[in-house]
Amino acid sequence: MKIFYGVQATGNGHITRARILGRALEAAGANVTWLFSGRPPEKLFDMEAFGDYRACKGLTFTTVKGRIDPLKTAANLSFPTFFRDVRALDLSGFDRIISDFEPVTAWHCRFHGLPCLGISHQNAFADPVPVEGARPLQRLVMKCFAPCTTSVGLHWHPFAPHILPPIIDTAHSAAPPDPGKILVYLPFEERRAVEKVLAQAGRARYTIYCDINAPRDQGNLHLRPFSRTGFQKDLATCQGVISSAGFELASEAIHLGKKLLVKPVDGQMEQLSNARVLELLGFATRMERLAPRTVTAWLDAPMPTPRPFPDTASELAHWITRGCTEKIDILSRRLWARATRQDPLRAMDQPTGRHTDPPLPARGFTA
Repeated sequence: MKIFYGVQATGNGHITRARILGRALEAAGANVTWLFSGRPPEKLFDMEAFGDYRACKGLTFTTVKGRIDPLKTAANLSFPTFFRDVRALDLSGFDRIISDFEPVTAWHCRFHGLPCLGISHQNAFADPVPVEGARPLQRLVMKCFAPCTTSVGLHWHPFAPHILPPIIDTAHSAAPPDPGKILVYLPFEERRAVEKVLAQAGRARYTIYCDINAPRDQGNLHLRPFSRTGFQKDLATCQGVISSAGFELASEAIHLGKKLLVKPVDGQMEQLSNARVLELLGFATRMERLAPRTVTAWLDAPMPTPRPFPDTASELAHWITRGCTEKIDILSRRLWARATRQDPLRAMDQPTGRHTDPPLPARGFTA
């Protein structure tokens, strides 16, 4: 089977997920051609697994000081370039086309009447999942950003019958934790602001992955350039993770039983909603702004129990290469039945005025 796979490269989580599912697809006998958009090609790293991949500008948002900047986002958008990339794409000869919230691939399929399979965390927001910060325009953007004929959503809980567990590398396991080691990944925050807060918080050794060219140590702060291998090693050996409220890293931390402190990007519906769900499920502590006192209090929190997720990638790869004929809700039930059962979850009806929460099944779906 020949598969064309478009990936939104704004965040490293999409690329990590693509790497895992791509490996599973190849193991199932598929040949995959890749397209990445949303990030300058020179900013991509550790891409050997994707072979002779393609890259284009795509669409993305711009953040300043941990908040989406609408004016700079609008200024950086180039719709003529976007539609030129959409028209230039040739997807003839492929048996299956997939988009991980990647708009060039999705809109090419829409304009040419081609079936497109969407696999992403963002697709879960079409279902009744807990949402925060959902303004009408943001809802519309998420719905229209990468439209697909068939959509598979990923989340940390089966909020709807066809939501699947996260796609993570289940072969990775936690190593003996290095006491006091905290992994930090806050790519949308100003680096110097992060350094200042963590230096004031003290009491731990912070390994901070950021956009620098070479490793640098400053007291208890250990700055590291982006590296997939180094990041995975530090994730396995850390005691906790401080990050934005992206989906993929939080999924890995939950799976490995790492303490998690998240700061969502202000104004970004997905991240605000993720932070809300992580709180409600008891998977993470949330902070609205960078503050030493919040970090210090979180350091005193107990270590969580690992919540292993099933091998979603292998099951999904077989589902795809067999023609996607099995109903997705059947696949969902099978996968969630393999996930670690949780204690009954607390009610999600606290009125805050910032979100709408559906009722949570106490123990997921029964097989």
